[in-house]
Amino acid sequence: MAKVGGPGFNNTFKKPAGAGGGNFPRRGGRFIKKNPHRINEEITGRELRVVGEGLESSVMSVRDAIELAKSMELDLVEISPSAEPPVCKITDYKKFLYQQKKKQKEIKKKTQNVVIKEIRFGPNTDEHDFNFKLKHAIGFLQDGAKVKAYVFFKGRAIIYKERGEILLLKFATELEEFGKVESMPQLEGKKMIVMITPKK
Repeated sequence: MAKVGGPGFNNTFKKPAGAGGGNFPRRGGRFIKKNPHRINEEITGRELRVVGEGLESSVMSVRDAIELAKSMELDLVEISPSAEPPVCKITDYKKFLYQQKKKQKEIKKKTQNVVIKEIRFGPNTDEHDFNFKLKHAIGFLQDGAKVKAYVFFKGRAIIYKERGEILLLKFATELEEFGKVESMPQLEGKKMIVMITPKK
């Protein structure tokens, strides 16, 4: 517990043993930004497992691991502190952080909500209207959106469901250069639907 004295007393904020990254107070109320990983002399413990490019995984003392990293003009980075023993990687820490950020961006990009654009046809769609909607579908796929194309059967038009299936298959064939069929035409209520996803 910190002692509170008379005038000129000093309260010291001490980083807990074994703590990783984070921001810690310093004099003047400002904060020191810490690395998200413990590196080099920040790493504690007796032994750890060392990995790295061109290195065979081996267990050694922290001191020996730090000396090995220094001899290679690289950093010792703790990547799995909860393992037994903890795992550290010998690498260029700046490049390591860059790769980590790059991976996070890629993961975030993949998990973004997928945009689905709908295109509606009738069972008696003429060639001009077909080509007009085809042009829009190409644009959607090039922008990275999925295309949900469907034929809507109004009233007794359901008797033309085969005609609707042929139309959707033709539509998917025309889009082969820009997308691939995710699911074949399926009848759902009064709609026959085909899903087309953009090619990567």
